Amino acid sequence: MKKWTSDVLKVAASLVLGGAILWWMYRGFDFGRIRDVLLHEMRWEWMLLSFPFGILAQACRGWRWRQTLEPLGERPRVSTCLNAVFLSYAVSLIIPRIGEFARCGVLKRWDGVSFSKSLGTVVTERAIDTLLVMAITALTLLSQLPVFRTFFNRTGTSLGGFLSSFTTTGYIVTAICGLAALLLIWYLLRRLSIYNKVKATLSGIWQGIVSLRGVRNVPLFVVFTLGIWVCYFLHYYLTFFCFHATSGLGLSCALVTFIVGSIAVIVPTPNGAGPWHFAVKTMLILYAVPSDDALNFVLIVHTVQTLLVALLGIYAWAALALTRRRDMPR
Repeated sequence: MKKWTSDVLKVAASLVLGGAILWWMYRGFDFGRIRDVLLHEMRWEWMLLSFPFGILAQACRGWRWRQTLEPLGERPRVSTCLNAVFLSYAVSLIIPRIGEFARCGVLKRWDGVSFSKSLGTVVTERAIDTLLVMAITALTLLSQLPVFRTFFNRTGTSLGGFLSSFTTTGYIVTAICGLAALLLIWYLLRRLSIYNKVKATLSGIWQGIVSLRGVRNVPLFVVFTLGIWVCYFLHYYLTFFCFHATSGLGLSCALVTFIVGSIAVIVPTPNGAGPWHFAVKTMLILYAVPSDDALNFVLIVHTVQTLLVALLGIYAWAALALTRRRDMPR
């Protein structure tokens, strides 16, 4: 009962945090304007063109995951891996961060894959992705320093002046996002310490972590890893051409806002709702996008892409329901 109550409180806290940030951002906003943009101004062909890349990003993750499991003697079906990844993203819309455990559970239930081993490979994947994002972030910031300097010189705006434009509420929201990220790290470390108390589980996780050394086709692994993030970026970048205010911003702006948004989703809210909106909207304003247009962009793009994640999850759930389970005793 205590654990159930704790889980409910965590979910409620994430919803409240995301909802509070969105309420603060869109208080007094004319939502009737969104309807006009959706029906008369938005170029939907670009949004539809971005969908295959969103799907392919998740598919690359599923293909790569199967690669890391093979050195451990685990050979789940490709379809099961893909559906597990699709489903994991969808369930994380309801309970943030639960998707990683959910996809390991899917492999265990349908293909008899060791839960602890698959969880270890997930840990490995996340570590690799984190290092890659950090490298891209560093390169992006370094390459964009001249852009920021030019912007400030042309507009007569100093960094101090830009920061002073933040309201007290803005600083509070930023502080809350940072605190939530720190709490998430603390929670994950605490959970990991619980797993470490179970010797068999720890052994399985460690095997999953070191499985990378046994990957047979390293170039293909690299292709999948890069493919994940290239597809994620294109899934986001193509939406710039849906709106007049962002269509001319260019690749550099898209990359900066993509990185900032990727960091913002660390805050545990459903699909990053709230922190992602706040971070991307703030950066778009830095690139001289009017505030209302920036608000339109983040609300529409995030909502549509979240619906795509939900639809993929529904598809995966239906596909798994029709998939025969392997009889592989453990």
